[in-house]
Amino acid sequence: MRKFVAELIGTCVLVVFGCGTAMLTGCEHWGGYLLTALAFGLVIVGMAYCVGNISGCHINPAVSLGVLISGGMKGAEFILYIIAQFIGALLGGGILALIFGLGGITDATGGFGSNGLAGVNGSIAAGLVVEIILTFVFVLIILGVTSKKFNHGSFGGLIIGLSLVLIHIFGIGLTGTSVNPARSFGPALVALFNGNPEPISVLWIFIVAPLIGAALAACVHRFLEKEKDA
Repeated sequence: MRKFVAELIGTCVLVVFGCGTAMLTGCEHWGGYLLTALAFGLVIVGMAYCVGNISGCHINPAVSLGVLISGGMKGAEFILYIIAQFIGALLGGGILALIFGLGGITDATGGFGSNGLAGVNGSIAAGLVVEIILTFVFVLIILGVTSKKFNHGSFGGLIIGLSLVLIHIFGIGLTGTSVNPARSFGPALVALFNGNPEPISVLWIFIVAPLIGAALAACVHRFLEKEKDA
């Protein structure tokens, strides 16, 4: 239950501060890009040192899948994490809807910071490729940093957070950068409830692609660890 609560809170905070920053800035060139990228990355840094010792601070189904395939968790625990992450993301989206609704604040993204294909000119294939690559790199970094065979000490949370900043700087202009099915799910569903069905129509891309990228990263990581042992 402690892990469930930790993952729920962490994912909720990620959506509120990450997507909330995108909603305020509109991710306009280039200041908005950087602010949004920093918001997502800094949340990971903060949560890593807050709940990392409780749940590992996955706050992302793709990360949990990577850890599962790498042998770092069991199936029942994986399912628990996924449920917590999706509930947390939906709660985060609801908090944003409440804040922006009560305050009469304009959502500069028009969809609660949802992911989309505008940056790749509506190409589903390009969107899939972008998200697979982004998630592959991100999860590979996480697995490497947290591996007991590659000891990075107390700097792990900082390294992972800065890596997510990098991922967002490149990916925001293409897909808005998901690399996290839960992060995409919460805002898309809230946007649907608020009369914008577009984000939910492409949501499957931001669920399928990150999971594929994470699975590939886990397989590569296992190969690299075996090579190191050899």
